[in-house]
Amino acid sequence: MTTAVLALGGCSSGSGGGSASGGGREASPGPSVIAPGRPGETAKKLTAKEAAGRRADDDTPNAADFTYTQMMITHHGQALTMTRLVPRRAASGQVKRLASRIAAAQRPEIGAMKRWLKSHGGPRGHAGHGQGHDHAAMPGMATDAQLARLRAAKGKAFDRLFLKLMITHHDGAVTMATEVLSEGNNVQVEEMANEVVAQQTSEIGRMRQLDRTPGAGGGPRS
Repeated sequence: MTTAVLALGGCSSGSGGGSASGGGREASPGPSVIAPGRPGETAKKLTAKEAAGRRADDDTPNAADFTYTQMMITHHGQALTMTRLVPRRAASGQVKRLASRIAAAQRPEIGAMKRWLKSHGGPRGHAGHGQGHDHAAMPGMATDAQLARLRAAKGKAFDRLFLKLMITHHDGAVTMATEVLSEGNNVQVEEMANEVVAQQTSEIGRMRQLDRTPGAGGGPRS
């Protein structure tokens, strides 16, 4: 997602330039304008007239923006479901602290996405706040069977399974955020997606480290 920023690529002719009636010089068409392309596309040089027809500040939400916010509300919701199990079932203090940070970050993000939807006319398309949406279509979502196993686990077995499922879950969120950064058009959604990529990429690294550390949820399997 790139909000177009139009930049002058040249200057109009100076006061010594000829007019249509003299000097044998044609009137200058005006300054050229560079319009940045979307990710993967090259910038385009436009005439001033062409640029006038483009709105540099047009960040009207498109279908990708609505789909992302609706699906990510549900995606984050499952992460909160998983973190709620941690205080009473986890053995590792590090896993407990990590889960607390995940919940503290994703709760306000859900609120921000719900407010964004409300301010832009509510849910669009088939996702509709994620209700009734096929969870399997969302990258990283745990299955009902996996969640049942997590609810039944306790101690170190819980820690290992939680880390495994949450790493996959975060990977899926980063995939979704990366897609909307390429396909969406709204600057607020772009900001939210960038935050998801930064925050969850960092947490993935932390969880992988814990998964390899004996006594912190990972290490040798018994």
